[in-house]
Amino acid sequence: MSDDINNLDLHFFLAHFPPDGSAPDEGTAKAVDGLAAGAARSGARVTIVCEGGKPSRVRSPGGAYDVACFTRDGIEQYIVGLNGSTLFVLNGMFHPRVYAIARMLEKRGIDYINAPHDPYAPAIFSKRAHLKWPYWYLRERPMLRRARAVQVLDDRHARFLKNLGVCTPVISTCNGFAPEDLGPEDALRWSPASDPPKLLFLGRLDAFNKGLDLLIEAVLGLDPRDGAKLTLQGPDWGDAARLKSFPGASAVTFAPPDYSRRPWQIIADHDVFCLTSRFEGFGLSALEAMLAARVLIVPDVAGIAPHVRAAGCGVVIEPNVDAIRAGLNQLLSQRSRWKEMGMAGREYAQKNLEWSRIARQAVEDYRKIKSK
Repeated sequence: MSDDINNLDLHFFLAHFPPDGSAPDEGTAKAVDGLAAGAARSGARVTIVCEGGKPSRVRSPGGAYDVACFTRDGIEQYIVGLNGSTLFVLNGMFHPRVYAIARMLEKRGIDYINAPHDPYAPAIFSKRAHLKWPYWYLRERPMLRRARAVQVLDDRHARFLKNLGVCTPVISTCNGFAPEDLGPEDALRWSPASDPPKLLFLGRLDAFNKGLDLLIEAVLGLDPRDGAKLTLQGPDWGDAARLKSFPGASAVTFAPPDYSRRPWQIIADHDVFCLTSRFEGFGLSALEAMLAARVLIVPDVAGIAPHVRAAGCGVVIEPNVDAIRAGLNQLLSQRSRWKEMGMAGREYAQKNLEWSRIARQAVEDYRKIKSK
């Protein structure tokens, strides 16, 4: 292992990361945790920085990295004490605190990378456009242009940056899984062909981002003879009542989040995993579905889509009702192959998407940025 890697002092900023070092249960926090732990195992010194009401410093559950929590004033004082060997990875997009910390780092001459976790696709500007576009031109784009790099979850997302006038170097670091996320193969079961197909979305109930309105309409338009049943499970981000009011939505099951079980266990109780987001950085829940050996439907914009194609474990669609319905019909027609397809996805994920593999490449990319 090179001295450059050993000397790399990595700081990942995520404002809402659990300050007590507990295992995160939210997608972005889980991704930061996985990459941070993998980078630490690759030889970097790693600290996750978050914000809260009182300062604290704890060790992560696995002992790989530190979690440092600061008040808003305290984080500026902390940055003043850092030296030039530090590299910050700022996680989040359209986030005033990310911008504020980028400015603090610039004043101290400390390098930073922006990791937005979603692509700057046209759809992301569609909701609350009157707020996002001014923020983009006044803060977001200038910050991205001044960064040493932008970290995307899929090489294809770089085109959205270029289309918006950001030519900052890009590094691609997809999401992954930790060994404890992989359940035992002998715990997996498949429903008999005589049972109604069970469809699942697992994640936050954010109708626009996750395309849940599109998914419900597509499922309600399936042939009733197929008997497909849809469950939406996750925390309500304010859209559950509206989704439940859709005509015919009484046939959809809305389930609260279940933090007592691992995601693969919840997913394995169903047959088809549905991710139909209008915009999506990667789709960590879809990776969890691959680990559970389920077939899945995912949007082309998501970073997981090329992996689903390569594994042959699902269908990649555009996020519109007709395409979603056609994709579901395609999967329903392949029911005799679901086990074969699901196991192919699980095997592919095991070979290609473990955090240790992903983090090694990320640390090398970070090292190159620091050496320039």
